[in-house]
Amino acid sequence: MNQVRIIGGQWRRQVLRFPDSEALRPTPDRVRETLFNWLGQDLSGQTCLDLFAGSGALGFEAASRGAGKVVLVEQAPRVLAALKDNAQRLQCGNTVEIVGGDALKFAASCRQPFDVLFADPPYKQGWLARLEPLLPGLLAGDGALYLEAEAPVAALGAWKTVRQGRAGQVYFHLLRQESNA
Repeated sequence: MNQVRIIGGQWRRQVLRFPDSEALRPTPDRVRETLFNWLGQDLSGQTCLDLFAGSGALGFEAASRGAGKVVLVEQAPRVLAALKDNAQRLQCGNTVEIVGGDALKFAASCRQPFDVLFADPPYKQGWLARLEPLLPGLLAGDGALYLEAEAPVAALGAWKTVRQGRAGQVYFHLLRQESNA
């Protein structure tokens, strides 16, 4: 089993365990630290969606930092089972909801706008173009979109990059709607 540590909040230093899976790239500690500096350390009451959850590092990190509700969506059965095991071990209660299934099908059927959307889809498979038209239904008007990609992203629909960085081969971005940037 692979593992990654939660870096802040109530579950700081707790380990998340997850199996090997194709295209699974947990967000490194220093990138998560940067992201939560951008978002603010305290996410009290916010709703978050970790759309391509994988290890769950982003979603569990948000829950650890006080998010009121976090939904993690994952399709791979072994990875999904690990997410459920981690949630049970951390005693997440009703704060964390784990959904098994296709990320885009979930996004298309979702009727609740989120304050923060984490999207780290598999690379070079056209996920961003397919996700773009679904963003208005997924994000609150002042919502933030965190995106990891294999190349820089200036915008995704109405959401424009306001902060960005690079760690190795990964480009990471914080996007907001232009009127809220």
